[in-house]
Parts: sequence; structure tokens; C-alpha cells
Amino acid sequence: METRSPGEVSFRLHVEVSPAYYSEMLLFIYQKYIVPYHHKFANVRRWILDSRETLAFTLLGPNNLWYVDVEVTSGEPMEIRMRPSGPNVPTEALNRIKEDLIIAVQMFEDNVRRSTLYFVWGPERRIADEKTLTWRKKFLSQIFTGNMLLLFILFLLFSYLIFALAGLLGILEYAPLILLLSQFILVLFADKIIIQMGDWLITKDYSKVHILQYHIPSEDLEFIEQNYPRERLLQIKKEIYERTLAIGKLIDADTIQEAFLKHGIRIKPENLIIKSIDIYKLVDKVSEKFGMPIPKISVANIIIPNAAATGPRPGSSLVLITSGLLIQLDEEEMLAVIGHEISHVKGRDPLIFFLLASAEYLFRVYVILRYLPHIIFLFGFLYLFFALSVIYFIAKFFEARADLESAIILGRADALANALRKIGYRRLLFERNVNRVSTWLGMDPHPPLSFRVERLESLELQKIKHPLLQSMKDCIRGLIKEISS
Repeated sequence: METRSPGEVSFRLHVEVSPAYYSEMLLFIYQKYIVPYHHKFANVRRWILDSRETLAFTLLGPNNLWYVDVEVTSGEPMEIRMRPSGPNVPTEALNRIKEDLIIAVQMFEDNVRRSTLYFVWGPERRIADEKTLTWRKKFLSQIFTGNMLLLFILFLLFSYLIFALAGLLGILEYAPLILLLSQFILVLFADKIIIQMGDWLITKDYSKVHILQYHIPSEDLEFIEQNYPRERLLQIKKEIYERTLAIGKLIDADTIQEAFLKHGIRIKPENLIIKSIDIYKLVDKVSEKFGMPIPKISVANIIIPNAAATGPRPGSSLVLITSGLLIQLDEEEMLAVIGHEISHVKGRDPLIFFLLASAEYLFRVYVILRYLPHIIFLFGFLYLFFALSVIYFIAKFFEARADLESAIILGRADALANALRKIGYRRLLFERNVNRVSTWLGMDPHPPLSFRVERLESLELQKIKHPLLQSMKDCIRGLIKEISS
């Protein structure tokens, strides 16, 4: 958090909505955050100064032993100021206020997205084929939303094929090795495979992605939904492109209004957001800080906010970014997320995770099934659950180290914490209502999101010499803390 004056803690929050929705967003915060827990709040008020609206309130601590005065001022960015009543106000309380406000803003923006029109143009002088949701976008969407069912089914079918071919050739005993070898080849060429999933390749010469967001007014929404199918909207997008980017001009509000008006839609400028992001510059900046070669960069035009890194080594690596991430995060947050992914590349984490999983598989097939078959027969499910839990728990060390290295090398721990809250606010709400031991032991390579955020906001960077060892300690302590609580 930023401290602006003694006793005052403040931070800024990038918002995705246009100025036309600022007042409505503050009302949403009041209705969803304050009203349901009104007994915890006092002095709720609103005012407008210099065309900026502020929602102010006082959060009361347990038994009124302390309080925090909070001011939320609309704008881009939104400004939040917190004035604790004294040094007895817990830091955890200030972090919880910050998290609650970020979650409330994300919930509001989620509602607005349902009636928002997004046009995204890549850096290359062409328009991606968007007439249908291609198989690659479906595949990426399922992976980025944590739905691994399709990947599991494909792996199962591939395994059956390998074993069937090995049986026909009389080398069934070597089928597990053949299976792992084929997967290893996929890992080695993962960057070349995954790059095909993206819509645009980012290079030094073609470095920017351009985004148009139009929040459709409620009175126009039904008319547009009924009369403007996807094909017609894509035609408008193409016309905007041909009149701007295709001839070297920037996208501007006047051209957008003219293109939409030609098709019978009168745009409200106050509901419009236009921005260009130089992705190559961001990745180059992070790579330089890490002392790494710039990986290949690809952008997938899907609304899910996420990023991923793959490749067996830094020289053959890829960073994949979704347009949803570019829409939801500000530049500092994007840099922090890219730093997390570059850390995975630097540490060769995809390769290490593959080797871990392969070692367990070979041990299961060639040791347990051969010499201790009764264990699989009697406790097969329990063994598999235990083995996978151990592998995924070890994987959490590398995810935690990627957070830590991004924070240390880029100095943006708060930005990464904010980005994680924005991307995973539903997960944070879920973790508040479950036993977090299950999230530590689940089949997810990431530690609990609440743990990651809390850790980033309490880092003492000057004391960390070995990020991986520190991350191992932190994850083990985090699990023990949840077990003992």
C-alpha cells in the first residue's frame, strides 16, 4: 500500500468502466459492501468536488476499540484513502478493507461486462478470424478457467493409442516409456505448439494491441442484441480498422462514432474507452530486469484474464497473454504478472513439473505395479491421491517462488497482489468459506490465492536471499497453519 501522510494509507485502483459508470459504481459499493453489514459502519456520506464523486464511511472495529475512516473517490484510477484511528488498528484490517473494495469493484465490472462490446485489434495488419469460436479458443478457455476435463480426455485417448500400438508391436512393456517420451517431445516443442493457440504474434515491429470498449446503455441493449448479430458487428470492426490502423492512424472516437452511425447505432462518447498497449515493451522491460532473453509473445483474443508461460528453457520459451488480462489490469499490474511468468521461464518450471510427474508415473508402473501390486489393488485410489497431492504441493513451491521473484526483481509486490485479487476475486470469496487445507492439498499447482496475496503484502524483501527455499518454507508453514487452526 502507498502511504501519503502520517496515519493515512492510500492506494489507487485501475477501473475498467467508463466515466459514465463512476457514480453507479460507488452506489454498488454502498449497496453490496456497506448495507448488508450496516452495523459495522457509521458516518456514510457522498459528495462531489471538482467533478469527482466520493463515497466516505467509517468502519468500526470489534467493540468500537478502533475505527478506520475510508474515502473512495471515483476516477481513473479510483483513489482510496484510509485513516486509522491509531496504531492499534491491525494491518490485517486495512488489507481486508482493500480486498473488499477490490472485490466489490470487480463484481460491478463483471455486471457491466455483460452489456459491453469489445473490439480487439492485434499488431499485425490483418484481422483475426473471429467469425466462429475456434477449437483453439475453446481449448484455451477451458485451460484458463481450470476446466481440465478436455485435456484429461485427450491424454487418456492418447495413452490408449500408445498402449494399443505397443501391444500390436509386441512391446507392451515399454509402452509407459514410449508414452513419456512422446510427452517429453511435446514439452520440448511446447512453445511452438502453444503459439498456434494465440491470435497474434507480438514482435518488436508489431508490438501493440488496440482495445475498444463500449458500454452499451441499458436503453439500447435489447435493440442492439436483436438487430446486430456477430457478423454485422465484425463488419463495423473491420470498417474502423480500415479507416485507422490499416493506414497507420490511431483509433479515435470520431471514427468510431461515424462507423457505428453508418450502421444505425448512435454511440455515447462517455461510454467509450480506447486504449493501446505496447506488449513487447512490457515484456522487454521485465526480461531485461530478469537478465533473460525476450521470449516469444502471443496474444489470445479471449475475455478470460490470464497469462501463461511454457517452453523447456529460456531460449525456447513463450509467454501467452489473453486480451482479458489487457482489459482488466493496469500497466503496473501487467508488469507484475509478466514477471511471474518470466520467473517460470527462468526456472524451467514447465520442464521440472513434467519430470516430477514422469518420475511418479514410472515408479508406479515399474515398481509398485510390478513388485507391490497388492498396494494398488487395495489402496489404489488412496495412493494416487497421495502421490498427486505431493506432486502438486511441490509445484506450489515454484508458483510461490515466481510470485516472490516478480516482487523482488520488479519491486511491485502490491501490484501483483492487486492483479491476483482482480483475476481471482471469485476464488478469494470461495476460500473465505471453506477449509483452506483442501485448497493446499488439491490438484492445483497454485497455493491458495489468499495465502499468495497475504504473503505479497507482508514481504520483507531485504531478508530474502533464496526465493525457492523461502517459498518452500512459506508453503509448508501455510499448510501447517491451516491444519492447526
